[in-house]
Amino acid sequence: ALRFAFADALQFCSDPSESSGAGEAAARLLDKQRAADRWAKMFSRSARAKGVMPDSAAFGPLKAGPDTVYLCAADRWGNACSFINSNYMGFGTGIVPDGCGFTLQNRGHNFIVRDGHPNCVGPNKFCYHTIIPGMVTHESSGDLFCALGVMGAFMQPQGHLQVLCAMADYGLDPQAALDQPRFCLQGVDSALGPASVENATLLLEDGIPEETQAELARLGHPCRLVTGWDRHVFGRGQIICRDPVTGVLVGGTEPRADGGIVAW
Repeated sequence: ALRFAFADALQFCSDPSESSGAGEAAARLLDKQRAADRWAKMFSRSARAKGVMPDSAAFGPLKAGPDTVYLCAADRWGNACSFINSNYMGFGTGIVPDGCGFTLQNRGHNFIVRDGHPNCVGPNKFCYHTIIPGMVTHESSGDLFCALGVMGAFMQPQGHLQVLCAMADYGLDPQAALDQPRFCLQGVDSALGPASVENATLLLEDGIPEETQAELARLGHPCRLVTGWDRHVFGRGQIICRDPVTGVLVGGTEPRADGGIVAW
């Protein structure tokens, strides 16, 4: 599913206010028949390869940067803030605004220099990026379920998916959701475009059962086990959840990096 999702992102993700075909593309991506067709192809590597867009033109590499910070906060009434900030690459652009003590980010690096592509560089446009702090509310009441974020470039949406499923589908608390082993598709920011996503290596964190690793390999996923300090590739997350009945706040912090939970 993630392979299909990232292939679509490389093909379609763009600033909707600057793309004349944004509405049509969104309708196509959300079409239920298309979703059913992709589900049918999901468990076969040859079928998956045919399911992604055939465009393999070089878009230019979307390089990841480690210079990101995430925090979230919540109060007794259920108000919350989910905040992320990033220079992207080192000191970003290296440009310091007059009188300020910070540099401007260089997220524009993620534009594609190819005429006609929805994410082609241009004036007054937002580029494809991974500044995506998360917040989840209960559908029935609109009350806060959690504020969450998993830093780590293109690991971010993958990390959000995994920790949210751990809490919502399996009932794990925030700390247990962050502690469990993760997986990461590496190379989904490839210079080769959507068709290259099928060949992206599936990184598996130490602790994922051997039988799961074997089954993923059988399904055609090129896998690699990651251990020790290299596990930073699986992102760094923070979560605050709120109990809808008692209002009690429960936090979780990343075991793979520095982080903390503070109550006051």
